[in-house]
Amino acid sequence: MSIRPTAYEFFAGGGLAGLGMAGIDTIFANDMDQAKARAFTANHPETPFRQGDVWGLTVDDLPGRPDLAWASSPCQDVSLAGARGGLEAGRSGAFWGFWRLMQGLSAEGRGPRLVVLENVIGLLTSGQGRDFAAVCAAMVEAGYTVGALEMDAAHWLPQSRPRLFVVAVKGEAPRASGPAAPFHSARLVAAHARLPEMVKAAWAWWSLPRPPRRNLDLAAVLELDAAVAWLDDPEAILALAAPLHKARIAAALASGQRTVGAAYRRVRMEDGRKVQRLEIRFDGLAGCLRTPAGGSSRQYVVVCDQGRVRVRRLTGREAARLMGVSDAYRLPASESAALKLMGDAVAVPVVRALTEGLLAPALTGHPAAA
Repeated sequence: MSIRPTAYEFFAGGGLAGLGMAGIDTIFANDMDQAKARAFTANHPETPFRQGDVWGLTVDDLPGRPDLAWASSPCQDVSLAGARGGLEAGRSGAFWGFWRLMQGLSAEGRGPRLVVLENVIGLLTSGQGRDFAAVCAAMVEAGYTVGALEMDAAHWLPQSRPRLFVVAVKGEAPRASGPAAPFHSARLVAAHARLPEMVKAAWAWWSLPRPPRRNLDLAAVLELDAAVAWLDDPEAILALAAPLHKARIAAALASGQRTVGAAYRRVRMEDGRKVQRLEIRFDGLAGCLRTPAGGSSRQYVVVCDQGRVRVRRLTGREAARLMGVSDAYRLPASESAALKLMGDAVAVPVVRALTEGLLAPALTGHPAAA
């Protein structure tokens, strides 16, 4: 009987990373947010979970010897939508609280063979690139081979959601001879070029199978029109659209076909002043799910059909589907809490692709087993 690999899940939120790590058992999880802790325990009742700040944990709190440690550390301070305070800021500095635990495990001979850090793409450039270099250098100094991939959920889900995955490995893992599309973007290649020579010497361009065609079927994850509440006065929100976005609506109406889009309100600078604008896309994708703390408002659904435009807010359940979560997943009762939970999470199919193509082969020498 084979023994399945095990993992720790830090900054676990509602446990979506664990849902994607097929064939790997989470034996410990942690998050400091009370609402997220409730969501995690409701959906993963058998997984040991500790609520609290990662800085409050010690290695004595961590069971066994994990094969993998996953960290979706807070991204607000390195996000392109946030203040870009960098890893020296309090929330993103939580990575170092996590890394302190990894160092402690290694000192006891319990260090994981794999470490995965998931974060926003802004990590590549925050602190003029110093934050990304510091993370990679810490992993290399601990004896890992390090590499990174930029993965957009749009390859698997109808949501534009690029994220960075820094993967550190002790041992062998699938690798390419150099950077290759689509997971090694131009901005990742540029960030690699700025790394210290010590890090470059221990760098690997990790290899993943090419993803399927982009998923452009936003309508497939939405509720039936009759099952949701529409805005009584859509013109009030549509009036915020800039000329380009008004033209998109006009073109959708002129097509004579039912056209479904997604929209966000943004604050833009126009003629030296801040103006609130509605930005709409009809390309089959939702915009990147965000939270109010991430600097954005709630996403809208826009439907053009039979000569009229209807507008409503995206629901929490729809947000969960946009993250690849099944309807069996227990969401918080509050819509705002559900949207925050999903906006802070990692997309399940992205984690699954990473697991099947890279993590499982690195741990077992074979693809992941469901």
